[in-house]
Amino acid sequence: PTPLNNSTDTSTRSKSNWEERRERIRPLSAGMVEDQEENEFVKEQVEEIVKNAITKTLGASQYNKDRVGIWTGQIIDDCLKELSKLNKPFKYVVTSVIMQKNGAPMHSGLAAYWDNKTDGTCAFQVGTDSMDCITTVFAAMI
Repeated sequence: PTPLNNSTDTSTRSKSNWEERRERIRPLSAGMVEDQEENEFVKEQVEEIVKNAITKTLGASQYNKDRVGIWTGQIIDDCLKELSKLNKPFKYVVTSVIMQKNGAPMHSGLAAYWDNKTDGTCAFQVGTDSMDCITTVFAAMI
């Protein structure tokens, strides 16, 4: 039988392999941190998108019950289009409510069970003299 002992120094080979692996892993880890920062839910960015969609759609319009469905649909579509341009790994859910100002208060609330590190939500309210609009964006990382 031939011995299994090779005459090469295994401690040197292990060290160089370890160093090679470490060098390959280091850039990957740095890139992962950058990717995580680039892919975060940025509430201020989403608020700006929602604000622009609402002001573009409603402008200085007066409340009109026949237009509410069209307005909310347009606000939601504009938000989703702009959110998709961010190229972030999220699935978005957008809701929008428009209510005529008639002296009755409008209350809204939300609750979510998710990972606060990766997912996010943004609710934005705009009011005119004749109506209130609340648009909410839910973002769940995929």
